[in-house]
Amino acid sequence: MDQFYLFLFVVGLIGVIVFVALYFVDAGYGKMISEKWGPAINNKVGWMLMECPVFFVVLYMWASSEVRFQLPYLVFFLLFELHYFQRSFVFPLLMKGNSKMPIVIMALSIVFNLTNGYIQGYWLFVKAPTEPVYQQLYTAAWLTDWRFILGVVIFFTGMIINMHSDYVIRHLRKPGDSKHYLPKGGMYNYVTSANYFGEIVEWAGWAVLTGSWAGFVFFWFTCANLVPRANSIYHKYEVEFADEFRQRKLKRVIPFIY
Repeated sequence: MDQFYLFLFVVGLIGVIVFVALYFVDAGYGKMISEKWGPAINNKVGWMLMECPVFFVVLYMWASSEVRFQLPYLVFFLLFELHYFQRSFVFPLLMKGNSKMPIVIMALSIVFNLTNGYIQGYWLFVKAPTEPVYQQLYTAAWLTDWRFILGVVIFFTGMIINMHSDYVIRHLRKPGDSKHYLPKGGMYNYVTSANYFGEIVEWAGWAVLTGSWAGFVFFWFTCANLVPRANSIYHKYEVEFADEFRQRKLKRVIPFIY
């Protein structure tokens, strides 16, 4: 087996382990913050430090590639970096409050983002240009292919859901209010983790628009990380907002299903 595809397979298997483990261990950040995870730093700083590596890794690999200005490679690059520019440099600045992030959580996220940045960048700008199938596929014609168009629609749909859901969370409380509230509006009318749903949809779109195993592995790892966490948040809300929670009959992360 080709070494790169073997690497993708191993990362996919690690995703299975992560998926199972997170049903038994709550990652201690955000709503699940816990002192048992050790020393913590400012959440805004931690978020920026853990997200920006993938932005810079893909930027470097794109800038070093001979196909960097060829379509659709340039479009792939711009779509990917659009997401991570927002997540790395805009989203942290929009955060409210003075919450903390455990350093170990940040470090683990950095490892994943470096790995994923390598996977996506290597595939798009090193591997695919040498693969006969993708040499024929990744031409200007790919940008009018139904798979690319469908993937872009799914990608931006997920991004919009994710960003709107984050907006809802940021505005749950008015200045000076310290109460906790069950999110409402948008996809929060259907699931308790609408932001995670948006991100899962977004990377499903990425897998479709690139038509690649690298994109699929990223989508799978996103599910492996966020679906169990959505389950933990669901049960937290179930206890914290018992009466309202029962009335609204919400799902965890996939509307009407789970």
